[in-house]
Amino acid sequence: MQESNTYHQTTDTLLMVRPARFGFNEETALNNVFQQRQTDLSDEEIQEKAVREFDDFVSKLREKGIEVIVVDDNDTPVTPDAVFPNNWITFHEDGRVVTYPMFSEIRREERREEIIEQLFDQFPFEERVHLEQYETRDRFLEGTGSMILDRINRIVYACLSPRTDIGLLNEFCDQFDYEKIVFNAVDDEQVEIYHTNVMMALGEDIVVVCLDTVRDDKERNALVAKLRETGKALIEITISQMKAFAGNMLQVRNKEGETFLVMSEQAFQSLNEDQVEKIEAHTKILSSPIPTIEALGGGSTRCMMAEVFYPGLS
Repeated sequence: MQESNTYHQTTDTLLMVRPARFGFNEETALNNVFQQRQTDLSDEEIQEKAVREFDDFVSKLREKGIEVIVVDDNDTPVTPDAVFPNNWITFHEDGRVVTYPMFSEIRREERREEIIEQLFDQFPFEERVHLEQYETRDRFLEGTGSMILDRINRIVYACLSPRTDIGLLNEFCDQFDYEKIVFNAVDDEQVEIYHTNVMMALGEDIVVVCLDTVRDDKERNALVAKLRETGKALIEITISQMKAFAGNMLQVRNKEGETFLVMSEQAFQSLNEDQVEKIEAHTKILSSPIPTIEALGGGSTRCMMAEVFYPGLS
Protein backbone atom coordinates (compact mmCIF):
# COMPACT_ATOMS: atom_id res chain seq x y z
CA MET A 1 0.00 0.00 0.00
CA GLN A 2 1.34 3.41 -0.98
CA GLU A 3 1.70 5.91 1.87
CA SER A 4 0.74 9.54 1.29
CA ASN A 5 0.73 12.54 3.57
CA THR A 6 -1.11 14.68 1.04
CA TYR A 7 -4.71 13.97 0.13
CA HIS A 8 -7.18 15.74 -2.12
CA GLN A 9 -10.85 16.42 -1.52
CA THR A 10 -11.79 16.56 -5.19
CA THR A 11 -10.80 14.44 -8.16
CA ASP A 12 -10.83 15.02 -11.91
CA THR A 13 -11.91 11.46 -12.76
CA LEU A 14 -15.31 9.82 -12.31
CA LEU A 15 -16.72 6.33 -12.83
CA MET A 16 -20.31 6.28 -14.09
CA VAL A 17 -22.53 3.37 -15.14
CA ARG A 18 -24.87 3.82 -18.11
CA PRO A 19 -28.19 2.15 -17.19
CA ALA A 20 -29.50 -0.84 -19.12
CA ARG A 21 -32.68 -1.66 -17.17
CA PHE A 22 -33.35 1.40 -15.03
CA GLY A 23 -36.53 1.37 -12.96
CA PHE A 24 -38.24 1.47 -9.57
CA ASN A 25 -36.63 -0.88 -7.03
CA GLU A 26 -39.17 -2.23 -4.54
CA GLU A 27 -36.43 -3.34 -2.14
CA THR A 28 -34.78 0.05 -1.80
CA ALA A 29 -38.17 1.77 -1.51
CA LEU A 30 -38.56 0.13 1.92
CA ASN A 31 -36.41 2.87 3.46
CA ASN A 32 -35.89 5.41 0.67
CA VAL A 33 -38.81 7.86 0.75
CA PHE A 34 -37.25 9.87 -2.08
CA GLN A 35 -38.40 7.24 -4.58
CA GLN A 36 -41.60 7.90 -6.52
CA ARG A 37 -43.51 5.57 -8.79
CA GLN A 38 -44.32 6.76 -12.32
CA THR A 39 -47.15 4.49 -13.41
CA ASP A 40 -47.96 6.59 -16.48
CA LEU A 41 -44.77 5.49 -18.21
CA SER A 42 -43.90 2.10 -19.70
CA ASP A 43 -40.65 0.36 -18.80
CA GLU A 44 -39.32 1.22 -22.25
CA GLU A 45 -40.17 4.90 -21.84
CA ILE A 46 -38.54 5.00 -18.41
CA GLN A 47 -35.37 3.42 -19.75
CA GLU A 48 -35.27 5.78 -22.73
CA LYS A 49 -35.65 8.84 -20.51
CA ALA A 50 -33.04 7.61 -18.02
CA VAL A 51 -30.45 6.96 -20.73
CA ARG A 52 -31.05 10.36 -22.29
CA GLU A 53 -30.64 12.06 -18.90
CA PHE A 54 -27.48 10.06 -18.21
CA ASP A 55 -25.88 10.79 -21.58
CA ASP A 56 -26.67 14.51 -21.39
CA PHE A 57 -25.20 14.67 -17.87
CA VAL A 58 -21.99 12.90 -18.95
CA SER A 59 -21.66 15.28 -21.91
CA LYS A 60 -21.88 18.31 -19.62
CA LEU A 61 -19.19 16.93 -17.33
CA ARG A 62 -16.87 16.16 -20.24
CA GLU A 63 -17.45 19.60 -21.77
CA LYS A 64 -15.98 21.07 -18.58
CA GLY A 65 -12.84 18.95 -18.91
CA ILE A 66 -13.76 16.33 -16.31
CA GLU A 67 -12.73 12.78 -17.19
CA VAL A 68 -15.67 10.37 -17.08
CA ILE A 69 -15.13 6.63 -17.39
CA VAL A 70 -18.47 5.24 -18.61
CA VAL A 71 -19.21 1.55 -18.17
CA ASP A 72 -22.38 0.03 -19.64
CA ASP A 73 -24.67 -1.84 -17.28
CA ASN A 74 -25.52 -5.41 -18.23
CA ASP A 75 -28.99 -6.42 -19.41
CA THR A 76 -28.91 -9.37 -17.01
CA PRO A 77 -29.15 -9.68 -14.15
CA VAL A 78 -31.57 -6.78 -13.93
CA THR A 79 -30.04 -4.03 -11.76
CA PRO A 80 -32.42 -1.05 -11.76
CA ASP A 81 -30.08 1.07 -9.60
CA ALA A 82 -26.81 0.39 -11.42
CA VAL A 83 -26.66 4.09 -12.32
CA PHE A 84 -25.64 4.74 -8.66
CA PRO A 85 -22.16 3.10 -8.39
CA ASN A 86 -20.95 5.25 -5.47
CA ASN A 87 -22.76 2.93 -3.07
CA TRP A 88 -20.75 -0.21 -3.84
CA ILE A 89 -17.22 1.04 -4.48
CA THR A 90 -14.77 3.73 -3.38
CA PHE A 91 -11.26 4.55 -4.59
CA HIS A 92 -8.48 6.00 -2.46
CA GLU A 93 -5.21 7.83 -3.07
CA ASP A 94 -3.26 5.37 -0.93
CA GLY A 95 -3.88 2.69 -3.56
CA ARG A 96 -6.82 0.91 -1.94
CA VAL A 97 -10.20 0.10 -3.46
CA VAL A 98 -13.13 -0.80 -1.20
CA THR A 99 -16.27 -2.74 -2.06
CA TYR A 100 -19.26 -2.50 0.26
CA PRO A 101 -22.22 -4.51 1.60
CA MET A 102 -25.57 -3.43 0.15
CA PHE A 103 -29.00 -3.45 1.81
CA SER A 104 -30.91 -4.51 -1.32
CA GLU A 105 -30.21 -8.02 -2.62
CA ILE A 106 -30.85 -6.80 -6.17
CA ARG A 107 -28.25 -4.08 -5.76
CA ARG A 108 -25.56 -6.57 -4.78
CA GLU A 109 -25.50 -7.67 -8.41
CA GLU A 110 -24.10 -4.23 -9.31
CA ARG A 111 -20.66 -5.21 -7.99
CA ARG A 112 -18.85 -6.35 -11.13
CA GLU A 113 -15.35 -7.72 -11.01
CA GLU A 114 -14.66 -6.70 -14.62
CA ILE A 115 -15.22 -3.04 -13.71
CA ILE A 116 -12.80 -3.34 -10.80
CA GLU A 117 -10.23 -5.12 -13.00
CA GLN A 118 -10.55 -2.37 -15.62
CA LEU A 119 -9.78 0.31 -13.04
CA PHE A 120 -6.87 -1.70 -11.60
CA ASP A 121 -5.45 -1.93 -15.12
CA GLN A 122 -5.92 1.78 -15.74
CA PHE A 123 -4.65 3.14 -12.40
CA PRO A 124 -1.87 2.08 -9.97
CA PHE A 125 -4.16 0.57 -7.33
CA GLU A 126 -2.49 -1.95 -5.04
CA GLU A 127 -5.05 -3.42 -2.66
CA ARG A 128 -8.70 -4.49 -2.58
CA VAL A 129 -10.57 -4.16 0.71
CA HIS A 130 -13.65 -6.41 0.93
CA LEU A 131 -16.52 -5.46 3.24
CA GLU A 132 -19.33 -7.10 1.25
CA GLN A 133 -19.14 -10.32 3.27
CA TYR A 134 -21.10 -8.57 6.04
CA GLU A 135 -24.24 -8.84 3.91
CA THR A 136 -24.71 -12.37 5.25
CA ARG A 137 -25.05 -10.83 8.74
CA ASP A 138 -27.46 -8.09 7.58
CA ARG A 139 -24.89 -5.39 8.25
CA PHE A 140 -24.51 -2.68 5.63
CA LEU A 141 -22.34 0.29 4.76
CA GLU A 142 -23.18 1.77 1.38
CA GLY A 143 -20.04 3.61 0.35
CA THR A 144 -20.23 7.37 -0.07
CA GLY A 145 -23.97 7.18 0.29
CA SER A 146 -23.49 6.21 3.93
CA MET A 147 -20.29 8.20 4.47
CA ILE A 148 -19.35 11.79 3.67
CA LEU A 149 -15.56 11.72 3.54
CA ASP A 150 -13.42 14.70 4.42
CA ARG A 151 -10.39 13.14 2.82
CA ILE A 152 -8.00 15.95 3.72
CA ASN A 153 -8.85 16.15 7.42
CA ARG A 154 -9.53 12.38 7.69
CA ILE A 155 -13.05 12.79 9.04
CA VAL A 156 -16.11 10.76 8.06
CA TYR A 157 -19.60 12.14 8.68
CA ALA A 158 -22.45 9.63 8.84
CA CYS A 159 -26.09 9.51 9.83
CA LEU A 160 -27.09 6.09 11.12
CA SER A 161 -29.76 4.11 9.29
CA PRO A 162 -30.49 0.52 8.25
CA ARG A 163 -27.93 1.09 5.50
CA THR A 164 -25.19 2.52 7.74
CA ASP A 165 -23.99 0.12 10.43
CA ILE A 166 -21.98 1.72 13.23
CA GLY A 167 -19.74 -1.33 13.62
CA LEU A 168 -18.76 -1.30 9.93
CA LEU A 169 -18.28 2.44 10.10
CA ASN A 170 -15.85 1.87 12.96
CA GLU A 171 -14.02 -0.77 10.92
CA PHE A 172 -13.67 1.59 7.98
CA CYS A 173 -12.36 4.35 10.24
CA ASP A 174 -9.85 1.99 11.84
CA GLN A 175 -8.54 0.77 8.49
CA PHE A 176 -8.32 4.19 6.87
CA ASP A 177 -7.44 6.31 9.91
CA TYR A 178 -10.57 8.46 9.92
CA GLU A 179 -12.25 10.20 12.85
CA LYS A 180 -16.02 9.69 12.82
CA ILE A 181 -18.80 12.20 13.46
CA VAL A 182 -22.01 10.20 13.85
CA PHE A 183 -25.55 11.49 14.23
CA ASN A 184 -29.18 10.61 13.63
CA ALA A 185 -31.17 12.44 10.97
CA VAL A 186 -34.89 12.43 10.14
CA ASP A 187 -37.15 14.34 7.78
CA ASP A 188 -40.18 16.45 8.68
CA GLU A 189 -42.27 13.29 9.10
CA GLN A 190 -39.71 11.73 11.47
CA VAL A 191 -38.58 9.24 8.83
CA GLU A 192 -34.90 8.29 9.01
CA ILE A 193 -32.69 9.76 6.29
CA TYR A 194 -31.57 6.66 4.41
CA HIS A 195 -28.21 8.02 3.21
CA THR A 196 -26.02 10.79 4.59
CA ASN A 197 -25.34 12.11 1.11
CA VAL A 198 -28.92 13.28 0.59
CA MET A 199 -28.66 15.74 3.48
CA MET A 200 -25.00 16.76 3.24
CA ALA A 201 -22.39 17.55 0.58
CA LEU A 202 -18.82 18.45 1.50
CA GLY A 203 -16.31 20.15 -0.77
CA GLU A 204 -12.84 21.61 -0.44
CA ASP A 205 -13.92 24.63 1.59
CA ILE A 206 -17.72 24.49 1.69
CA VAL A 207 -20.39 22.22 3.06
CA VAL A 208 -24.06 22.14 2.08
CA VAL A 209 -26.06 20.60 4.90
CA CYS A 210 -29.63 20.24 6.14
CA LEU A 211 -29.13 20.78 9.87
CA ASP A 212 -32.89 20.66 10.47
CA THR A 213 -32.74 16.89 10.04
CA VAL A 214 -30.40 16.51 13.04
CA ARG A 215 -32.88 16.90 15.91
CA ASP A 216 -30.59 16.10 18.83
CA ASP A 217 -28.96 19.34 20.02
CA LYS A 218 -25.77 17.65 21.17
CA GLU A 219 -25.31 15.81 17.87
CA ARG A 220 -26.10 18.92 15.81
CA ASN A 221 -23.72 21.09 17.82
CA ALA A 222 -20.93 18.53 17.49
CA LEU A 223 -21.49 18.34 13.73
CA VAL A 224 -21.42 22.12 13.29
CA ALA A 225 -18.40 22.50 15.56
CA LYS A 226 -16.37 19.99 13.57
CA LEU A 227 -17.31 21.56 10.24
CA ARG A 228 -16.30 25.00 11.50
CA GLU A 229 -13.13 23.62 13.06
CA THR A 230 -12.07 22.36 9.64
CA GLY A 231 -12.76 25.76 8.05
CA LYS A 232 -15.77 24.86 5.93
CA ALA A 233 -18.14 27.62 4.84
CA LEU A 234 -21.54 26.41 6.04
CA ILE A 235 -24.44 26.66 3.59
CA GLU A 236 -27.67 25.50 5.21
CA ILE A 237 -30.59 24.08 3.22
CA THR A 238 -34.15 23.39 4.33
CA ILE A 239 -35.85 20.01 4.45
CA SER A 240 -37.91 20.94 1.38
CA GLN A 241 -34.70 21.77 -0.48
CA MET A 242 -33.22 18.49 0.68
CA LYS A 243 -36.24 16.70 -0.79
CA ALA A 244 -35.37 18.42 -4.08
CA PHE A 245 -31.91 16.79 -3.77
CA ALA A 246 -30.11 20.01 -2.84
CA GLY A 247 -28.01 17.96 -0.41
CA ASN A 248 -27.03 15.41 -3.04
CA MET A 249 -24.21 17.34 -4.68
CA LEU A 250 -20.55 16.59 -5.39
CA GLN A 251 -17.61 18.91 -5.97
CA VAL A 252 -15.27 17.77 -8.74
CA ARG A 253 -12.51 19.44 -10.74
CA ASN A 254 -11.18 19.38 -14.25
CA LYS A 255 -7.65 18.87 -15.51
CA GLU A 256 -6.99 22.62 -15.23
CA GLY A 257 -7.91 22.63 -11.55
CA GLU A 258 -11.25 24.43 -11.90
CA THR A 259 -13.79 23.11 -9.40
CA PHE A 260 -17.51 22.59 -9.94
CA LEU A 261 -20.27 21.77 -7.49
CA VAL A 262 -22.34 19.30 -9.48
CA MET A 263 -26.07 19.09 -8.86
CA SER A 264 -29.32 18.33 -10.63
CA GLU A 265 -31.43 21.00 -12.27
CA GLN A 266 -34.13 20.36 -9.65
CA ALA A 267 -31.62 20.93 -6.85
CA PHE A 268 -30.31 24.12 -8.45
CA GLN A 269 -33.79 25.53 -8.95
CA SER A 270 -34.60 24.89 -5.27
CA LEU A 271 -31.75 27.13 -4.10
CA ASN A 272 -32.34 30.76 -3.27
CA GLU A 273 -30.21 33.64 -4.55
CA ASP A 274 -28.22 33.94 -1.33
CA GLN A 275 -27.33 30.23 -1.33
CA VAL A 276 -26.22 30.38 -4.96
CA GLU A 277 -24.05 33.42 -4.24
CA LYS A 278 -22.43 31.67 -1.28
CA ILE A 279 -21.66 28.60 -3.38
CA GLU A 280 -20.32 30.62 -6.31
CA ALA A 281 -17.99 32.51 -3.96
CA HIS A 282 -16.09 29.22 -3.63
CA THR A 283 -16.73 27.15 -6.75
CA LYS A 284 -18.60 27.07 -10.05
CA ILE A 285 -21.97 25.34 -10.36
CA LEU A 286 -22.75 22.65 -12.92
CA SER A 287 -26.32 21.37 -13.11
CA SER A 288 -28.15 18.91 -15.33
CA PRO A 289 -31.78 17.73 -15.50
CA ILE A 290 -32.26 14.11 -14.36
CA PRO A 291 -35.94 14.04 -13.25
CA THR A 292 -36.63 10.41 -14.17
CA ILE A 293 -33.53 9.10 -12.42
CA GLU A 294 -34.26 11.20 -9.33
CA ALA A 295 -37.92 10.22 -9.09
CA LEU A 296 -37.71 6.46 -9.60
CA GLY A 297 -34.21 5.93 -8.24
CA GLY A 298 -34.49 8.19 -5.20
CA GLY A 299 -30.97 9.49 -5.78
CA SER A 300 -29.44 12.37 -7.69
CA THR A 301 -26.21 13.48 -9.31
CA ARG A 302 -23.89 12.70 -6.41
CA CYS A 303 -25.09 9.09 -6.33
CA MET A 304 -24.34 8.73 -10.05
CA MET A 305 -20.66 9.62 -9.68
CA ALA A 306 -18.10 7.31 -8.10
CA GLU A 307 -15.00 9.45 -7.56
CA VAL A 308 -11.79 7.84 -8.79
CA PHE A 309 -9.04 8.91 -6.39
CA TYR A 310 -5.76 7.21 -7.26
CA PRO A 311 -2.06 7.24 -6.32
CA GLY A 312 -0.37 10.15 -8.07
CA LEU A 313 -3.46 12.34 -8.28
CA SER A 314 -2.18 15.93 -8.51
